[in-house]
Amino acid sequence: MLHPSYVEMIETINKEQDKEEAPLVTSRYSVVLATSKRARQLIEGAEPTAPVFEKNGKQKKPLSVAVDELYRGSVTILPREEE
Repeated sequence: MLHPSYVEMIETINKEQDKEEAPLVTSRYSVVLATSKRARQLIEGAEPTAPVFEKNGKQKKPLSVAVDELYRGSVTILPREEE
């Protein structure tokens, strides 16, 4: 079992949205895209906003750090700009 679950991730990401606006994340696919994009940013040298070490001192992988960041709300997803 993965923690947090997709449902928890979607609820957490969308909780800051206004009720009138459409939710930013509506599917598992959206969560996967957001976390993979953030993981790529971390690999390229972006500064992490969540802990990068586990309790046992082992370093987390960039995807795990990205999931933690999105779940904590320390990184936000911006809507795609309309052309």
